[in-house]
Amino acid sequence: MELNQNELKSFLDDKVQRYNNPSFIENDPIAVPHSFSKKEDIEIAGFFAATIAWGNRKSILTNAKALMRRMDNAPHDFIVNHTTKDLVVFESFVHRTFQQEDVNYFVQRLQQLYLEHNTLEALFTPKKSTTTLHDTLSEFHNTFFAVPHPKRTEKHVANPAKKSAAKRLHMFLRWMVRDDNMGVDLGIWKDISPSVLSCPLDVHSGKIARALGLLKRKQNDLLAVTELDHQLRKLDPIDPVKYDFALFGLGVFEGF
Repeated sequence: MELNQNELKSFLDDKVQRYNNPSFIENDPIAVPHSFSKKEDIEIAGFFAATIAWGNRKSILTNAKALMRRMDNAPHDFIVNHTTKDLVVFESFVHRTFQQEDVNYFVQRLQQLYLEHNTLEALFTPKKSTTTLHDTLSEFHNTFFAVPHPKRTEKHVANPAKKSAAKRLHMFLRWMVRDDNMGVDLGIWKDISPSVLSCPLDVHSGKIARALGLLKRKQNDLLAVTELDHQLRKLDPIDPVKYDFALFGLGVFEGF
């Protein structure tokens, strides 16, 4: 599709308006954190839902909700107060390659991090002025795995320092940071500007971005995210990641 920048912005803004509304929530992993009202519960539910957000959307929702039930639908209370024997509730949990051993580590490490920081927001807030959160995500990865851990679990928290597109972490950040009064993203983190967020890039959004001329790089990696960031910031430097709704909707609902 050949569109000039004004035409492309108008086209994508229309798609954002179409998909960025509460009807989007029901069949999306964001429904999981939306089922909570306490900040820490929302963070934890969002972090787990984003972590397993690959594959079939129905399966993602089913398994993320099952994880919350295993924590008595009070994830913050469970994580902060659990003891090792409580981890038995995760026995036989499987979502693709995210399995009981991974859940156990996540729960134990999150307990330590909440006792140190009270909120996950502190771990994702840049320590200095920045235009992206790529370095912050790498620091989070290093912090999350700064204690003994199963090697296999490392792949479940992306690291942009290794050129990862970090799609699921960027999606999690969109949920936590954006607050546009449309009712989809939760916007509970106030110390991070939406202007520094990056679009969650995967095979589907990448395909649409390339079809629209927003992305030339063929691999869906950190360099591609950086290229897409640059293009989306031209369209809206204040809230570039709103276009995730457009790319997602065009791919999933319109078969663009």
